[in-house]
Amino acid sequence: MQALEADLTASRGSSVALGFFDGVHLGHQAVIRAAAEDAAQNGCSTAVFTFQLPLNSTMKGGRLQSEAEKHRVMAQLGVEHYMEPPFEDVCGFSPEEFVEKILHRGFKARAVFCGDNFTFGKKAAGNVEMLRELCAPLGIRVQVVPMATYEGQLVSSTRIRAALAGGDIPAVNAMLGRPYRIDFAVRHGKGLGRTLGFPTINQIYPTGFAEPKYGIYITRVKVNGQWYAGATGFGTRPTVNTTGEGATCETFIPDFSSQLYGEEPELEFYEYIAPSRKFDTLEELTACVNDAAAKAKAYFAARG
Repeated sequence: MQALEADLTASRGSSVALGFFDGVHLGHQAVIRAAAEDAAQNGCSTAVFTFQLPLNSTMKGGRLQSEAEKHRVMAQLGVEHYMEPPFEDVCGFSPEEFVEKILHRGFKARAVFCGDNFTFGKKAAGNVEMLRELCAPLGIRVQVVPMATYEGQLVSSTRIRAALAGGDIPAVNAMLGRPYRIDFAVRHGKGLGRTLGFPTINQIYPTGFAEPKYGIYITRVKVNGQWYAGATGFGTRPTVNTTGEGATCETFIPDFSSQLYGEEPELEFYEYIAPSRKFDTLEELTACVNDAAAKAKAYFAARG
C-alpha cells in the first residue's frame, strides 16, 4: 500500500472509502470492504481517503492506534492506495473543491463509499446528500454503508474509547473486530522487575493516545514472529513509584528473556483481571505478577 500520486489510478480508476478511520473498527471495515468489493467487480483500484491530525488535537479524541497499525489493518482489507494529507492541508477546501481535487482528479474515482454520518469540506459543510449531488455530474457513484452495531448500539470510536477507559476489553475487541493492539517502542525502565525475578518490557503511551483503565491485563506479545502470553500492568506503579512518574505499560513475558529495547513488539489486550493497587511488600507484588502470568498462560492454553 502506498500514498497516492496524482495519476496513479488513471488507467483503472478507483473505488474510494472515505473517513478518518481511527481504530478501523467494524463500521470502518464495512465501508472499506464495500469499496474493495466494488473495485474487484469493476476492475478498479481500492483506495482510501483519510487525513492526519496532530497527536495533541482533540477533534477526534485520543487515538486508538498508531499510523503503522492503521495502515496494516487497511492493507489486510485490500486497500492498495491511500491519500492521507495533514488535516490543515485540506480543511479549507469547499465541498466542491474536495470532490473535484481529491475524488475526481486525485483518485479518478468511479465510486465512493462512506457512512451515513460522513461530512466533508470546510467546517463540515458537505454531507452525504451534497456528496451525491456533486459526484453525479462527474459519473461518480456514491454508496452509503450502514453503520455497524454491537449489543444493539452503534459502533463508534468514541464508544470504543469509553470501553477501553472502563477496562471492558472484550467489548473493545468485539467492536474493533480484532484484539486491541499497541506497537510502541520498548524503553529502558528501572530494572526492578529483573531483580525481583520478573523482567518486564516497558512501553509508554505517547501523548494523544486513548489509554486503558489502570490495572492488570491478560495480554500476548509478538516477538520475532512468535506470540507469547503476557501479564501487563498499566498505571503509575504505586508500590515502587516514589517520584510521581506518569503511567507506564509494563509486560512480564514468562517464557521469554531476551532484550527488546528499541524494538516495537505488538502487544494485544484480552482481559482486565485486577485493578492497580499499592502492595505492602515487594514479595506481595511479585506474587501478584506471577499469578497474573499464570492466568495469562492458562487463558491462551485453553484457547489452543
